[in-house]
Amino acid sequence: MTISSSREPVIVAAARTAVGKARRGSLATTRPEEMMSAVIRELLNRAPGLDPAEIEDFVLGCAFPEGQQGMNMARLVGLKAGLPESVPAETINRFCSSGLQSIAHIAYAIMSGQIEVGLAGGVESMSMVPMTGFHFAPDPQLAAEYPRYFTNMGLTAENVAEKYGVSRQAQDEFALRSNQLAAEAVNSGRFDEEIVPL
Repeated sequence: MTISSSREPVIVAAARTAVGKARRGSLATTRPEEMMSAVIRELLNRAPGLDPAEIEDFVLGCAFPEGQQGMNMARLVGLKAGLPESVPAETINRFCSSGLQSIAHIAYAIMSGQIEVGLAGGVESMSMVPMTGFHFAPDPQLAAEYPRYFTNMGLTAENVAEKYGVSRQAQDEFALRSNQLAAEAVNSGRFDEEIVPL
């Protein structure tokens, strides 16, 4: 594959929903299609010269594409957002980096000349789909041979903290400061442009 330097991808618009409190917040009963379709409609408003029919691919990242996030979430979100059925839609899973990977997929497609216009993003409802999915049932042979690939994020955090000597107190202080900075940013309006109200 030859990539032309003249085909540099450009992000024309970006937006997101607010972050909620899983299972306890105002978004706990909001379906993922509803959240992401609102974002797409806003993105289309921010790119008024773009005809949605010009979108040549829509890639959506989703770490747990099951239950309310099952089937081809990208297709369902696209339909709910009003994209034409002619726009291809693909859901990808790379766990925590699924949304970022979708952006990379679209960038690669543009750089290689496969498409001119693409749409990418990520969606996840931590309220509707449990952290390990609905019925975690790994292949016993693979789980025995490669247990590290079945380590969830909670255990990964514990392992990293132990390996690099990060104390619980240091983690708590960092988390508190991070939340304080986020609250300050929200209150001062720094996130207003990127957050789509639901």
